[in-house]
Amino acid sequence: MFAAETYAARRKVLCTKIDSGIVLLPGNLPAPNNYLNNAYYFRQDSTFLYYFGLNVPSLVGIVDIDSGEEVLYGDDFTVEDIIWTGSQPTLHDLGAEVGITATFPMAALEARLRKAIAQGRRIHYLPPYRGETKLQLSELLGIHPAALHEYKSVDLMFAVAEMRERKSAEEVEELERAFRIGYEMHTTAMRMCCPGVVEREIAGVIEGVAKSRGLGVSFPSIVSQHGETLHNLNADGVLESGRLLLCDAGGEALSNYVSDHTRTYPVSGRFTEKQKDVYNIVLAAHDRVAAIVHPHMMYTEVHNAAYMVLAEGLIGLGLLKGSAQDAVAAGAMTLFMPHGLGHGIGLDVHDCEAMGERSFDFASIAERAAKSATCVYRAAWRIEPGTVMSDEPGIYFIPALIDKCRAEGLYKGIVDYNALDAYRDFGGIRIEDDLLVTENGCRIIGDRKIPITVEELEAVVGKE
Repeated sequence: MFAAETYAARRKVLCTKIDSGIVLLPGNLPAPNNYLNNAYYFRQDSTFLYYFGLNVPSLVGIVDIDSGEEVLYGDDFTVEDIIWTGSQPTLHDLGAEVGITATFPMAALEARLRKAIAQGRRIHYLPPYRGETKLQLSELLGIHPAALHEYKSVDLMFAVAEMRERKSAEEVEELERAFRIGYEMHTTAMRMCCPGVVEREIAGVIEGVAKSRGLGVSFPSIVSQHGETLHNLNADGVLESGRLLLCDAGGEALSNYVSDHTRTYPVSGRFTEKQKDVYNIVLAAHDRVAAIVHPHMMYTEVHNAAYMVLAEGLIGLGLLKGSAQDAVAAGAMTLFMPHGLGHGIGLDVHDCEAMGERSFDFASIAERAAKSATCVYRAAWRIEPGTVMSDEPGIYFIPALIDKCRAEGLYKGIVDYNALDAYRDFGGIRIEDDLLVTENGCRIIGDRKIPITVEELEAVVGKE
């Protein structure tokens, strides 16, 4: 948690980005696991954290744009609560920690909002992504849960995205702390990797590292020999010599800032020549991105630069024909890398994407997204100093996708499907680091390097 002045300054800037009305920022509620008193591990809403900084459930923040008033709503713990939780700070004390002097019980919130609505004032809220929050907003605002999307505040979405896009020096410091957790997770996984180990054993140990050094993992860890399955959470496989292990994992610092890295390496500790060839193509794309990223680039420009390097490498292997430009233009690279090059990193992996890209259709506001250059719509994402983004190219050989494209006659004269037959059981390779965009270029976050070259990986893997 930062100083109260940081949160006060953020709220003040927010007021300059919205014309009028009331900004309503609910924190997350506890989410029961299998009964009410056995909840999932609590994770605060990241936008609430950004402006109000309190990692405590069942709070709501209000910023009145017109009057400048800032209010925190919640309820003090009762004796019955304290029996189970121990002594807790009062709502007034919590508010003071983040520069809020006006605090009221939760029961007072609905009346305030309904009065504002009756006066014709706009209530600005972000698209809710949790069922509990949808029900809470529905009750507070008198809007059916299914209609909440229609009344979301696009102005607030862009204001928040623009502010969270540029990371401050103190935010970068927290991202460095998250990196150090990720470093320990990945180097531990590398040392554990050897034939006979169950994937789940590695996943369990590295998640323990994340929990012992921070708040836990920043997302469910992917530890799998089936790297061709992009988000493979099945970790029941037994490691086999000759196969590749893909480990995509990150940690969450005590401040809730996160890391996200991927490494792929041979179970046996030594790459085969075939694996080495593909790996070095992906590494070249990763390094190319880190070399060219600079302020004011469009994300699509970076993505296509990675595609070009991958295409050139696949042409060298005889899997593509013609020119790299033709392969990229035809869309053939989606057969080998059917995902985006990267995403925002900050208080979340896929930072700020709760506001849109995957959950809602932004086609109707694409023009505004392009003008604002916010991160809620990647095709219109303009990279700025302070942007933190993942750099994660990959090459995947996905039999079902290969068969589909072949059957549909896609990429004729570009993809050599006969040559691809020799790679059907190859799996997939992804390499990922987090980039901080600076005033003149970019740098990889971290005070050291997670082993990444063939030689570095072979020197570490299996050396428990």
